[in-house]
Amino acid sequence: MVNARRVGYTTAVPNTERNSDMRTPPAPRGRARGAGTNGGHRAANRLVDILELLAASRDGLALREVSARLRAPKSSLLPLLRALTARGFVAQGRALEYRLGPGALDLGAAAPAHRDLVEVARPAVVDLMRRTGETVFLGTLCSDRASIVYVDKVESDHVIRYAGGVGDRRPLHATSSGKAILAFLSPDEREQVLKSLSLPRHTERTVTSLPALRASLEAIRRAGFCATTDELVPGASGIAAPVFDRYGRVAGACAIGGPTDRVGPRTRVLAIEVMATARALSAGLGHRPPDGKEARVRTR
Repeated sequence: MVNARRVGYTTAVPNTERNSDMRTPPAPRGRARGAGTNGGHRAANRLVDILELLAASRDGLALREVSARLRAPKSSLLPLLRALTARGFVAQGRALEYRLGPGALDLGAAAPAHRDLVEVARPAVVDLMRRTGETVFLGTLCSDRASIVYVDKVESDHVIRYAGGVGDRRPLHATSSGKAILAFLSPDEREQVLKSLSLPRHTERTVTSLPALRASLEAIRRAGFCATTDELVPGASGIAAPVFDRYGRVAGACAIGGPTDRVGPRTRVLAIEVMATARALSAGLGHRPPDGKEARVRTR
């Protein structure tokens, strides 16, 4: 995956969504035939109608129900639903019901739900990139709880660098951001996530057993940061530290990524930089460490 310009990971990460136990709310009021289509492009408006309807119907809706709620023929809705499903914005259950998919949820995760984090972080992550010379990412727990989603990034000026875009997803168990977040979840939430992970192998260095992953997470909690080497992509390494909100919950992770031959020899120095930035971001979100304690940097 290393070429003359970038280091990156391009294979799609599978997504799963769990059924909600919430009942389907009543249909939005005021909908009529052609609702939302009297301004702008008709098909584009219809796509928005579908997404809004499914967002309010978490148990899912069959095609006939979508047709009835939107007062639109099934023949015109089916191609739109298929297109949305193919792109991950809509998911179809075992009973062929449609519900909002991980693509739509992750768009939300990358924007309004984490706007405070992104706005607080931007100056600090730009400064971190300048100090370290490596690409900097902000990641948060993805809706599938098996991966992280990048909500912001500042790319390195190096010709060879780690590439990844806002909205891209990476597996929890094979990335520094993912493991940094996972390590600092509450014990109950962490166990729920761990029991649901499939731990696929990406490289020879990917952690693929729960005992090994648990041991790795314990070491991360003691050190206060996570360093990964060639675990997701051969030749690519990452260093991440958790960012906490005012309630002490993990809001995300600040990470740098780059070629292993450049990042590996500087692990200790880069970890100090990443942890300092993560602490600054946490403070910007209102977090105060208990008793003023801060984790020390430890290297293998």
